[in-house]
Amino acid sequence: MSTALLAVQTLNGLQLGVLLFLIAAGLTLVFGVMDFINLAHGVQYMLGAYFAVTFYGVTGSFLLALLLSLAAAMALGLLLEIVIFRHLYGRDHLDQVLATFGIILFVEEGVRMIFGPTSLSLPMPEMLSGAIELMPRLLYPIYRLAIIAAGIGVAILLYVLVNHTRVGMLVRAGASNAPMVSALGVDIGRLFMIIFGFGAMLAGFAGVMVAPILSVEPNMGDNLLILAFVVIVIGGIGSVRGAFIAALLVGLVDTLGRSFASDILRTVLSSSAANQAGPALASMLTYVLMAAVLFFRPAGLFPVRR
Repeated sequence: MSTALLAVQTLNGLQLGVLLFLIAAGLTLVFGVMDFINLAHGVQYMLGAYFAVTFYGVTGSFLLALLLSLAAAMALGLLLEIVIFRHLYGRDHLDQVLATFGIILFVEEGVRMIFGPTSLSLPMPEMLSGAIELMPRLLYPIYRLAIIAAGIGVAILLYVLVNHTRVGMLVRAGASNAPMVSALGVDIGRLFMIIFGFGAMLAGFAGVMVAPILSVEPNMGDNLLILAFVVIVIGGIGSVRGAFIAALLVGLVDTLGRSFASDILRTVLSSSAANQAGPALASMLTYVLMAAVLFFRPAGLFPVRR
């Protein structure tokens, strides 16, 4: 295990962590404040990537594509909330799961019909192309560092919005006791709509940022949605701070586990046995982490106070 490889994989884990946070932040607010299970949150991440590819083809500018994609992602989130989601708020969780899973199938099939089943790609922004030397003989792509910086910047912005603004105060109150907030005269429907739109924009932002380094395809949000739910369970449902810490933990555990599980097992097992057991163990580490957190803190690391 070389120091350079450990540094690179740590940065890759942080990158995965901030992407998970961008997806999980909106999801945890929707779940914590509205008690609504939205499985379709992953397709909003996927659509953000497709919006970026489309708008880049029209404008030829990554920055314009980013801004237009954020606006489109928020508009789509608001549309889904008005047309579909608000009619499911009072329904059973099973109804919400079935309805939002149906949206996943509908949207993914629609994307295949419009863009085709083949993968698309978004060109790397020229100003963020290239690599920077972190240490002797260790180069790391500038764009991946920009993703980490953007995720941390969004986390700081969310902290300020949630803890130091009136809307944030209502969000925290809604996460604590939504019926009481509504009884005090707050338009809870408008608050829910704002949360949905903002959460969709964050998921779309994650899709835009990842489009230049990953293939843009119809089912790209499925695996990340599962990890996003793991993040909000570990961090505490409704907690933005918990989502940030848990996302970084999950990103590091998943990335470092897949990179070094086999090497660590070789210290106690034969090489062939370690090569077989390593990948299996690495795929389980995230869920082992979740089980350990829930064993000691059933409400998550930073549960919302009620």
